[in-house]
Amino acid sequence: MRVSFAKALKNTRKSRGLTQEDFSDVSSRTYLSMLERGKKSPTLDKLQILAQTIGIHCLSLMTLTYMYDENEKDLDTLLLLIKNEVESVEQKIKKRL
Repeated sequence: MRVSFAKALKNTRKSRGLTQEDFSDVSSRTYLSMLERGKKSPTLDKLQILAQTIGIHCLSLMTLTYMYDENEKDLDTLLLLIKNEVESVEQKIKKRL
């Protein structure tokens, strides 16, 4: 998963024309490099900050991560799976209320 996240982060950053230095307000260049090489994993808070710096929703970054994973290639299939799972949880919560 780290390798898939590394690819998603790096590709998304580059697609927006951003350099590692553009993240200097939120992260050191060394840490960002470690993330982009799959050597480290971000915390949830750091994931949110990185996504905001890129200018995307953190779930978009995670969706790309899962798409780069060998098991999930199709965006529509992945989004339908997520939609169904979230709806299932929500329905069970409503039944308890």
